[in-house]
Amino acid sequence: MAEGSKAQKVLVVGAGPVGALAALYAANRGDDVHVYELRADLRNPSTTPLNFTKSINLALSERGINSMRQSQCVGLLEEVLKETIPMHARMIHGRKKGGELFQESQEYDANGRYIQAVDRASLNKRLLDALEKLPNVTLHFNHKLTGADFNKSIAWFEQHGNATKTDHAQHPTHNDALWHDQKRATEISVAFDLLIGADGAHSATRYHLMKFARLDYQQEYIDTLWCEFHIAPRSSDSSFAIDPNHLHIWPGGSFMFIAIPSLDKSFTCTLFAPASHFNSISENPEQKLPKFFHKNFPGVCPELISMSDLQKQFRENPHLPLISIKCKPYNFKSSVVILGDAAHAMVPFYGQGMNAGLEDVRVLFDILDKHRIYGSGTHDIARNKAREAALDEYTSQRAPDAAAINDLALRNYEEMRSSVQSVLYKLRKWMEETVNVYVPSLGCRTQYTRVSFENQRYSEVEKAVQRQGRILLGVIGLSVVGMGGLTAFGIFKRDYWKIFRTWLNQVGK
Repeated sequence: MAEGSKAQKVLVVGAGPVGALAALYAANRGDDVHVYELRADLRNPSTTPLNFTKSINLALSERGINSMRQSQCVGLLEEVLKETIPMHARMIHGRKKGGELFQESQEYDANGRYIQAVDRASLNKRLLDALEKLPNVTLHFNHKLTGADFNKSIAWFEQHGNATKTDHAQHPTHNDALWHDQKRATEISVAFDLLIGADGAHSATRYHLMKFARLDYQQEYIDTLWCEFHIAPRSSDSSFAIDPNHLHIWPGGSFMFIAIPSLDKSFTCTLFAPASHFNSISENPEQKLPKFFHKNFPGVCPELISMSDLQKQFRENPHLPLISIKCKPYNFKSSVVILGDAAHAMVPFYGQGMNAGLEDVRVLFDILDKHRIYGSGTHDIARNKAREAALDEYTSQRAPDAAAINDLALRNYEEMRSSVQSVLYKLRKWMEETVNVYVPSLGCRTQYTRVSFENQRYSEVEKAVQRQGRILLGVIGLSVVGMGGLTAFGIFKRDYWKIFRTWLNQVGK
């Protein structure tokens, strides 16, 4: 904070990766930062993330990396990257018509760039550790946001004990009675200048924001559930069972199975399938599950996961839904703004949920800086007015970008589960990458490259790819017409000389 300016009091609701990074950005600008988290300390192994299993692996790409790079937190990015595994390509698995297993590597980027597998808990720990070192940050765990008045800038929290609370869609919380039968939790009121809601898809901040802002809200559960599985390291030498530098995909048309490497040499795997498939298998998993995997995901069971482990994991791990959320505005006046899944929860098929949330933080604070929120000698009234203008601009800029990546993520499911095997997909990818390598000045890049390895706005990516697609289709069309013309000319030329030679022979006679 510049000399002469009073520090803003910033409340961050949610201590996940997005909330923690937002707190770092605010604290490094001199704000008095208080982070409120519903759960116990997320660095405690006994704390299970809401609606997740314990071992969630994520794909970290340029947008998330760049956002941490610009956090003004020395050494943070280097510490995070030390605990990641490079994934240079997709590995597509399948079975040939003759029954032989195959795998095909498809590089993500023509210039060798790659995404990184990162453990969610490890990333969260690094961010919280960095926060805890700052003197102007206070962490409040076991605090539930119960109310807010965004006109008066006051929030209310219930302070709970350390009872562990999990919340899975398939397995209801077992200790709800303990949670609710405790003596009435102490409720506290907290005044603030700015409240940042980064409290996930089922955001309490967004719920209270709806009471003040005319908020358009769209929620969609797609007809797909997911279940986590685990590939253990090889028993012989504790090495990776399959190549660790790939994101492995078993495409199945209307479903798929993926595997992402972990630092302990295991793989975190996910089955995505329509709810009807889960329901059908659940009727008789002992018989149906092995047949389903053998038919659709060759080489997984028993080669990578034993039959007993497959059954156990399917039975014990929750079968969870996938939600897509769009809303706007993201703010109300100068007092509140929502980020990450609270603003735009998306399906995971582009690996951009966390990256987009971390990018939200960078974009928000870039705009706050642009409006000189942290300028020297700024008075409260002027700063509130500037902050309101900044939050309005953030909504105007970020809402269309979030809508674009939500839509792209949904479409990428079709690509991952089916299109990666199609000739047309491979042809377009080859054309785009070839032009990018040999004529880079034309600016032709694959959609995946633009999304995962650049910081171009998502809405601009969508428009650029659509324009590029029309051009490529035109080129392919002209090529087909040209080849057809040349073929026709070749047939005419061949027949012409055949007829001419026959005529000469007749004349000679």
